[in-house]
Amino acid sequence: MENLNTSVENTSSDSGSLPVLSRFARTLVIQQLRLLGEGKLTVRESGFEDLVFGDDNSQYQPAELIVHDHSTWRDLLTGGSVGAAEAFVAGDWSTPDLVALLRFFTRNVDRMNEFEDRFSWVTKPALKGLHWLNRNTKEGSRKNISAHYDLGNDLFEAFLDPTMMYSSAIYPSAESTLEEAAVHKLDTICRKLDLQPGDKVIEIGTGWGGFAIHAAKHYGCHVTTTTISREQLELAKARVQKEGLEDRITLLFDDYRDLEGQFDKLVSIEMIEAVGPQFLDSYFSQINALLKPDGLALVQAINMPEQRYHRALKNVDFIQRFIFPGSFIPSFGAILESVRNESKLVLTHAEDIGFHYARTLHDWCERFMAQRDKLDSMGYDEAFRRLWHFYFAYCEAGFSERAIGVAQLVFAKPGNKRENILSV
Repeated sequence: MENLNTSVENTSSDSGSLPVLSRFARTLVIQQLRLLGEGKLTVRESGFEDLVFGDDNSQYQPAELIVHDHSTWRDLLTGGSVGAAEAFVAGDWSTPDLVALLRFFTRNVDRMNEFEDRFSWVTKPALKGLHWLNRNTKEGSRKNISAHYDLGNDLFEAFLDPTMMYSSAIYPSAESTLEEAAVHKLDTICRKLDLQPGDKVIEIGTGWGGFAIHAAKHYGCHVTTTTISREQLELAKARVQKEGLEDRITLLFDDYRDLEGQFDKLVSIEMIEAVGPQFLDSYFSQINALLKPDGLALVQAINMPEQRYHRALKNVDFIQRFIFPGSFIPSFGAILESVRNESKLVLTHAEDIGFHYARTLHDWCERFMAQRDKLDSMGYDEAFRRLWHFYFAYCEAGFSERAIGVAQLVFAKPGNKRENILSV
């Protein structure tokens, strides 16, 4: 690896052609990059010598950052993941492998967080203010869900498989297709809940009806399912009608906090991320209330490592700013605290499927990127496509490096005496 100190020294004179703020930002960012050691990063910029950071003998795939506009340095200095995404969408920087680059920074997340905490004071107050306005009251939840899921069903149909499951699949083998993995995930959930013909099932978060259709069609259940996305509801209705399952599936347009009745089984697949930390207790209180005394619930939840959870609560990342307004990722500790405070639920099974999510996101991204012409004809322009490319890659990197996880959690009411839980 080239001598890093010499590299920085040799390029410092070239930076004199940059505006003062960009030159200052470039110097500080490069100083920070010198501290990163998990992997190898090459930075290329017209008019400057290439800079190489990290471990040249690393086991990890090398990463490359190509700077096209000097404003990138200011965005990286003051904006963290939000600034990096904005600059990428604007075309101010590029890379031959976005996932490899984001995995490099994810592996060095603690160093990057220290750096971001020092310099993001310029943008953090505004981001926190916007995020506070997006808190998940009943009215706020409808607005937040609509902002993402009502972008248009045609958008999601462009990259999801025919089940229309917008959550981590489970791949039974290395050769499995996305659709096979989605169906396997649905069967895994149904088996973990021991679904039986005639079971009354409540689902919090309909999506486009994938779980409800699968459970009713293949397990003979009666499913009541709710969403607060108008677009999802309309397509779910059409799909249920096409399958002839109107007598087994009841579709609601209600907030989960307004649901009534008691059910044998409950399912909530990656909806907890839309609850918000202020309402996590209410979420599990409602799950407890909706289950019969011998009921079972399965919650598939994206989760944050305990070590970074409290910091995450104080910050706003790329996903919260541009993709899922009002979202948050709980830790296991936060989940179990709410379960303890607000329910009689007993955790009987937990299984991490995070690496399956990395592969799911990779497959979604490939399908999305292959639909460029179609997306363009539907009005999703280049900036939108770059934003979603960053979204898929950002999440794939997070799951690949265990910076975030996703788990299937099975909870039982005390009256349920079932012993065996199937694993993936």
